[in-house]
Amino acid sequence: MLTGELVRLRALEPSDAEALWRWNSDPDVMRWMDEGYPASQAQVAARCEERERNSYDNMLLAIETLGEGRLIGVTRLGDTEPETGRAELDIYIGEKDCWGKGYGTEATRLICRYGFDRMRLHSIALWVVAENAAAIRVYEKVGFVRDGRHRHSFRRDGRWYDQILMSMLEGELLG
Repeated sequence: MLTGELVRLRALEPSDAEALWRWNSDPDVMRWMDEGYPASQAQVAARCEERERNSYDNMLLAIETLGEGRLIGVTRLGDTEPETGRAELDIYIGEKDCWGKGYGTEATRLICRYGFDRMRLHSIALWVVAENAAAIRVYEKVGFVRDGRHRHSFRRDGRWYDQILMSMLEGELLG
């Protein structure tokens, strides 16, 4: 487990399926994410049961609050390439009452520190919809910089949005 002052990152459990299904069914939570096709609660539970164990290639972790141990989100380092020392980051806080309280910032910092220190990554990258100002603030606060823009690459509510590519190199993690 990776532990900070506000959150702990741990492996996903089958019992986390209900929360994942609830978040993935919430349009506010999924606003700036590619949610794929709708899945039933049973399908999400089956995916949690059948999920391969975390590995260098794909590490998916639950974000829970310290103290009460409440599951509030998930984070992932994936598409990891040992040859280049590169991975992509995904993260979201699914519990809306936990937005804006520093949980996402600390979870991002923890997973990046793990990636650089334990996985010996050289670079962590991510894509974020340009209108997702809250997420961009979090990423910049921990050391991500804007690398480029992919125009009209995300569609929501009949409108196209740009996405921003951000990255951080080892040694650039803030805090």
